Amino acid sequence: MTTAVLSLKERWAELLNAEPKTRIRNAAQALGVSEAELLATRTGDGVVRLRPEHRAILAEIGTLGRVMALTRNDDAVHERKGTYLGAAINPGPVGLYVGDDIDLRIFWAPWAYAFAVTEPGKEGPRRSLQFFGSDGEAVHKIYLIAESDEAAYDALVAKYRADDQHAPVETAPWPPAPAERPDSEVDIAAFHQEWLALKDTHDFYGMLRKHGVSRTQALRLAPEGNYAVRVANSTCRETMVKAAATGMPIMVFVGNKGMIQIHTGPVAKLVDVPGWFNVLDPDFNLHLREEAITESWVVRKPTKDGIVTAVECYDAKGELLVQLFGKRKPGIPEMPEWQALVAGVEAALAQG
Repeated sequence: MTTAVLSLKERWAELLNAEPKTRIRNAAQALGVSEAELLATRTGDGVVRLRPEHRAILAEIGTLGRVMALTRNDDAVHERKGTYLGAAINPGPVGLYVGDDIDLRIFWAPWAYAFAVTEPGKEGPRRSLQFFGSDGEAVHKIYLIAESDEAAYDALVAKYRADDQHAPVETAPWPPAPAERPDSEVDIAAFHQEWLALKDTHDFYGMLRKHGVSRTQALRLAPEGNYAVRVANSTCRETMVKAAATGMPIMVFVGNKGMIQIHTGPVAKLVDVPGWFNVLDPDFNLHLREEAITESWVVRKPTKDGIVTAVECYDAKGELLVQLFGKRKPGIPEMPEWQALVAGVEAALAQG
């Protein structure tokens, strides 16, 4: 190892000695490095570097059986237990897992590094596969649980173990989002026409790129009516509270540049921990730092199946933290009960 890596490893040890409960993501921020760079200092000590054959590794995750999938951004953490089923790991830029439990949209471009990690846990060693972007930030993590196939995990790690365990982790900041165009430069009439003509929610992102607008700018400039309504930042919480009270199945989306992870089903156990609003159900956990939410919207998009309604929460940079939908599948109209629930919360919390 180089002196620089040893120095970083020593600084991490000093930080943990002073603050033993510090998580690696927070430690990396405190030390001014990426999580991947910090994790790499443990190579050979519970950490195995894997070849960056991410598609191939993901294609074999189903062999592990039931696991816990984790995807997060700075302020929302999404944890879902299940088996990786329904894979579409193709050569294109987007991969899919569309099982009932593990439901993922994978954007391969940022993926750069992979590790197998063993670390202390409350109930013994905790084993995982961890994937990082070219900026060194975590894209996706897969944790073994009691029901997982440890022999299959060991075989997968052995198969994809990198020959050079100490190759440097070279990171570069992700390019910043382009500055938002002035509203006056947007062809509002054409933008409205295209919004009203949407046939699929997946076309929304393409519409934003075509018109050169950010997500939050698009919501400000939405067609007249209730297509985008600014609401209080407690809307996500209130929506889940009402869904939990009725047992209504919902969809909870959390993503980052390389992954979107989706829970579909009811939420039940809602818990406040200082600074975080949580769902703590047996198969689904959500941890949301509410103070990071600076804008919340109820958004309605036309589709060939009728209107699709979402609650969307954004941070100060305009990054999407979490989205809520009613449970639905393509070809099936949205649940009227979901529309009524959201309309009730919207009426109570609209910001004008």
